[in-house]
Amino acid sequence: MFDYSKLLGKMREKGVTQEEVASKIGISSNALRNKLKGRSSFNVGEIWAISLYLGITGEVQDYFFCLK
Repeated sequence: MFDYSKLLGKMREKGVTQEEVASKIGISSNALRNKLKGRSSFNVGEIWAISLYLGITGEVQDYFFCLK
């Protein structure tokens, strides 16, 4: 299971809600919540889109692949 606390922190830092991120990448806010809770996985396209939207560069693994 992955720890998305750094990703959530980046969202807070940028001042965006989970609903805004979900809308931007084309999924429901419920689907994003499930991914952040480890109930389903992010696909490569979602990781790419979120990274671009939040300005995550170089350290993508720290946001999406950090084990709990």
